[in-house]
Amino acid sequence: MMVDSTLAQVGKNLSEAMRILGDGQRELQAGTERPCFSKSSIPGPLQGDGQDVASILHLVHNLIHEEEEEEDKPSQHRMQNVGEQGHMALLGHSLAAYISVLDRERLRKLTTRILSDTTLWLCRLFRFENGSACFHEDDRDGLVKVCRLVINSRYEEYASEGYSVLSSKQPIIYQSASCRPGLGQHLCSQLGLPLSSLCTVPCNTIFGSQHQMDVAMLDKLIKEDIEAGKLPLLLIANAGTPGAGHTDKLGRLKDLCDQYSLWLHVEGVNLATLALGQVTSAVMAATRSDSMTLTPGQWLGLPAVTAVTLYRHEDPALSLAAGLTSSQPVEKLRALPLWLSVQYLGHNGIVQKIRHATTLSQQLLQKLKSLTSIKTSDALETEISLVEALTMVEDDLNSPVVLFKFSQEMSAASSGGSVEGLCSGEKEVLDAFNRWLGEQLAQLVPTSGVDVVELDDEGTCVRFSPLLTAAVLGTQQEDVDVLVEKLTELVVVMSSTLCLRQDFREETHRHSPSLRYIEELSWPGLGIIRYEPQAEELDESRRKQQLQKINTELLKKLQELDTDIIFSTGPEFGTKEDCIFMGMVTEDIDVSELVDTIAALGREIEESGRLLENMTEVVRKGILEAELQLQKANEEKLMEEGMLRQLPLVGSVLNWFSPVQSSIKGRTFNLAAGSLDSTEATYSTKAQAGRPQMQDTPTSSSKRLPGQRLFRRSGASSDSMSETSSVGQPEETPKENSSLNSSVLTPPPPSPPAPETPQDTSSDVTPEEIQESPEQAHTQVEAAEAVEAAEAVEAVEAIEALEARQPDGQEVEQSGR
Repeated sequence: MMVDSTLAQVGKNLSEAMRILGDGQRELQAGTERPCFSKSSIPGPLQGDGQDVASILHLVHNLIHEEEEEEDKPSQHRMQNVGEQGHMALLGHSLAAYISVLDRERLRKLTTRILSDTTLWLCRLFRFENGSACFHEDDRDGLVKVCRLVINSRYEEYASEGYSVLSSKQPIIYQSASCRPGLGQHLCSQLGLPLSSLCTVPCNTIFGSQHQMDVAMLDKLIKEDIEAGKLPLLLIANAGTPGAGHTDKLGRLKDLCDQYSLWLHVEGVNLATLALGQVTSAVMAATRSDSMTLTPGQWLGLPAVTAVTLYRHEDPALSLAAGLTSSQPVEKLRALPLWLSVQYLGHNGIVQKIRHATTLSQQLLQKLKSLTSIKTSDALETEISLVEALTMVEDDLNSPVVLFKFSQEMSAASSGGSVEGLCSGEKEVLDAFNRWLGEQLAQLVPTSGVDVVELDDEGTCVRFSPLLTAAVLGTQQEDVDVLVEKLTELVVVMSSTLCLRQDFREETHRHSPSLRYIEELSWPGLGIIRYEPQAEELDESRRKQQLQKINTELLKKLQELDTDIIFSTGPEFGTKEDCIFMGMVTEDIDVSELVDTIAALGREIEESGRLLENMTEVVRKGILEAELQLQKANEEKLMEEGMLRQLPLVGSVLNWFSPVQSSIKGRTFNLAAGSLDSTEATYSTKAQAGRPQMQDTPTSSSKRLPGQRLFRRSGASSDSMSETSSVGQPEETPKENSSLNSSVLTPPPPSPPAPETPQDTSSDVTPEEIQESPEQAHTQVEAAEAVEAAEAVEAVEAIEALEARQPDGQEVEQSGR
């Protein structure tokens, strides 16, 4: 078979480009080192000699994944799975550029054939008989052009008079309250109509689905508009609402449109099921509509494929005026990628992809029903559940959209926790938990394609719509199994957290005013607290600074604990400042011990800061007292030795002939007591006598088994800790107190050699002498060391200052080194 050499080259170039990009993607996943094209390395001006195709493609790949390389972590964004049918769609864009340079006659014949074939195939595939097709990039453009067609049909003078003819009878466009956000505003903007031409029809409030258009209300609105001298023009109905995937009563809506001569336009994901052998009656009614918009690119996983609007109209001139058809052959080439992809897949391949998506939704729904803690919309209302499935309306058994949410009833059935605190703002709390659930599922099972939707009545829900994601992400039945498994695990954690929220609030109030519970209903976790400093003499600015410092240090210490609880500063753009946010917890968490530990750590940090602030004043007073005693010692020495011994040369000769035994003793500066003591005992016993060290009150510290995390309740069972154990603070190896706790200020010793450097025996403390109480944090030893180190630095600075002020011949000895 003869093949045009140019066409063969186009296919070869596309294959080579896909290979280069594919190799780069595999290198990215494998972590292979590759040249980095950062923003700073991209040349600004155009290179004079040009670059080859491979270099340009490598540059494109690195620009796509530049953010991942800078952050040095894999991307969390969903990447489309481009299969062979996707390559055909990409090839269509390349061929369209080549075909556009053909001579006009050959181009006209080829584009007409492509457009006719694609239109015929789609109309038969989706049961839309005698229809025409419009291919457009924006999936809203087809509806805009359909509205222009209807305006041209209903206003005969519109082609010549323009918008002035609309003043006689204002056109009205009706849309459901569940339609796509902003769709009606976009129509009015593109058509030049006022927003008063848009009428939003409410959904059912008593009978039927709350996401379906209220047909009786629509009938009433149409009659009111006709009586007001307006012209009902078009109705936009849904075969699968954007949020919940519900289908309007299309049969009744079509009868109402025929009665008032309205144009019925249908859109929605459920239109894809028209290609299946068995179609529900609700969706089958869409085939009676005047137009429908399809998105086969999303349903079949075809990249860069246009949306299609199928419509029925007998006047080609009006279709041309509305922009639904074009006299330019190049415009018809928009159908080329879809033309190639549909031929590649074939009828059976298209049906198989759509059936696979609906099978996935049915599989998930059945698994949700099979769990005792889960109920569906058709289950008994009295059944207690953890997750509630919200879709599958009436006989819509093939609906490709499944919604589920974390249910409230679980709070009374799972454990003994109290939920009285959820009475106010209960819906907001559950919405926060369901939002967290959706984010976690999307992160844990990215190939499932689940996302979070906000509905007016149900609140925040998790949506599984495989028709929009399965072909793109390559979702399989195994992914649904993993999704249900992760869902079950997360529900247990959410149930435990919701039950313990009230207990956590009460325990925090018990430690008031040092701990303050921060009410934030939108936080999906155990709760939020803040440690409040107890110093009353601080002004507002100083208090705020200390509040921030203490809570920052407290958060750091909590994050270092060996526990499963996640402590954080909360959302990045949150309104709560200087707070500690606690995430989800399991049922075996001891809330009382958790709050006690937080309070103890906060007090320790506050007291340590207060001790450091007081140390400056203590050292300053000690230096002043030392100066006075040194001055008095110098005067006594002068009276005892006389003036001659103070002269440099004469004093040395006299001391050599007649040594003098000085009776003046030194002084030691005790930092812990803030006082000056005599060193007489030091020189007589060869050891420095320090004051008794202040020790913590000996208490018994409970021990944890190896591998056991903090805050686990005794006897509680969990996945990570199966054996029964008593939970307490972890054992810490006590460290010796710093030996540098005092400095010795002495006058010059007599001529005999100075005594040996005494050893500090007062600071030797055995590990058995120090034990921690349950109220103390396990990091108390480290905090004490930091305080003692600060004391040592202050002591050294004090000694250096005194040395600089002493007369010649005097020495300052430091004891306890």
